Amino acid sequence: MPSSPPPDTESPAQRRWQPSAMRVGVVGALALLSVAFFFPQARVVALGGLAVLALAAFLPSRRRPPAQMREEERRRQIPLWPETPMKAVVEALPSPAFILDRNLALRYRNALSEKAFGAMALGDSISLRLRSPELLAAIESAVRQSAAERTQYVERGLAGRSWSVDIAPIPAPQGENPYFFLLLFYDRTAEHGVERMRTDFVANASHELRTPLASVLGFIETLQGPAKGDAAARDKFLAVMHDQATRMSRLIDDLMSLSRIEMKRHVPVESSVDLKRLLGEVCEMMSPLAHDLGVSLELEPSSGDYPIVGERDELIQVFSNLIENACKYGQAGQRVVLSLASRRDRDIRYFDVAVRDFGPGIAAEHVPRLTERFYRVDMAHSSAKRGTGLGLSIVRNILVRHRAELLIESEVGRGSTFTVRLRAAATDRVNPEKAVLEQ
Repeated sequence: MPSSPPPDTESPAQRRWQPSAMRVGVVGALALLSVAFFFPQARVVALGGLAVLALAAFLPSRRRPPAQMREEERRRQIPLWPETPMKAVVEALPSPAFILDRNLALRYRNALSEKAFGAMALGDSISLRLRSPELLAAIESAVRQSAAERTQYVERGLAGRSWSVDIAPIPAPQGENPYFFLLLFYDRTAEHGVERMRTDFVANASHELRTPLASVLGFIETLQGPAKGDAAARDKFLAVMHDQATRMSRLIDDLMSLSRIEMKRHVPVESSVDLKRLLGEVCEMMSPLAHDLGVSLELEPSSGDYPIVGERDELIQVFSNLIENACKYGQAGQRVVLSLASRRDRDIRYFDVAVRDFGPGIAAEHVPRLTERFYRVDMAHSSAKRGTGLGLSIVRNILVRHRAELLIESEVGRGSTFTVRLRAAATDRVNPEKAVLEQ
């Protein structure tokens, strides 16, 4: 079996080129001799041409080195665009995906990537759209080492989406360095949001408990020390300690209630209740609080039946929270009105329960955040009203379980209206599949 040629052995193309050059030289020399023989007046020019050909024959060849020719040939064989099967696989991926070359130029992208990041021209550098030093450094590292990398990409601006990015080389044939690299994006925005919410929740709960606990500890130390024998001071401090302990107990109760509701918010409700009768019971329960605050609690009359699929205790908690907030924060208006109405939307029947106060109202920038945990429009005013900042968050989670909506309308100086929109029970019984589809 013949051995392979050494690295500097000429290629067949080079060997074919040498005889061709020799033939050209011989033909040129014969042509010049003919001119010198038949045209004496051009003899000097012909002899000069022969001298040039002779000199060129003895000059060293300026052919390109074989290694350089092989490198140029290899570069010409590197594909610029992925093959069709590779594109089909990338298109089928359930996440945004890009194919880049070794120069970080975009060679292909699937439809999900265009939806997530907008239009990009093929052939452009990926850095024109994804301007993240961390991401670009990870891609360059993957290209340099021909190895997989994983990094994070956080979008700037209003969207603020968070992505986990896998960078993987696509194997090339015959063990060569990869021509293409796959970028696969996973949306982690929701997960990071939940983590931030959990962190904020722990921080806020700790803060809410720390203040009354510090007050109680301070009063205990005072009663054990300077005010040990002062009966008047003891009675005063014990009253304050009772208020602070009650505040902590109320906060813990709300935290436990919120935790229980969140655990079963996806469990379907199976029991039914008459909404009109339930509102009457809630008004009777809240009348003493309204009376103590000097507020007139009114339930507007309504005719007919109002059956809904709902859990009685949870709905009582919803309307008790809304009425309590209206009485406390709308106390200046001296009236709180409950109304019950029926409406239809796309052949689905709804019942609207509106709780309206005539107090100072809420500025528009606060309205979207009212159902967040521990969010308060006025911290000092809320503390004076003994609010925990969890009431509307509990309301929202209960309504999520009941497939209901909370609509908030407020105007500064004219009061606020909190409307709970619940589906009528008859709708779900007549056409449950449509009710699910409309959810």
